[in-house]
Amino acid sequence: MGFFSKLFGFGGTSSSDIAEAVKQGALLIDVRSAAEFKSGSVKGAVNIPVDNLTARFSQIKGKDTVIVFCRSGNRSRMAKSVLQQLGIKNVIDGGTWQSVKQLLSDN
Repeated sequence: MGFFSKLFGFGGTSSSDIAEAVKQGALLIDVRSAAEFKSGSVKGAVNIPVDNLTARFSQIKGKDTVIVFCRSGNRSRMAKSVLQQLGIKNVIDGGTWQSVKQLLSDN
């Protein structure tokens, strides 16, 4: 887990909230580039770069809960905002992909 994740939590959401959301079937979205995604990600995550969220919204629409994450937390913050503007009510900013991966491997 990164320093800022430890200090501030996962984008303002507790790690237990993220773990519970995954157990309940949340959609995991890695919003990094395709090349970054290929270098490693969270098991079960789909890769939808933040710049493609609107164009690929049909893959997300209808999901109860979505968890977004990236390399540093900046793109996941942007992705959360975009998805909320598109009408997704339960969007969790997971922060970094490494933090989400570690959290899910601990549970």
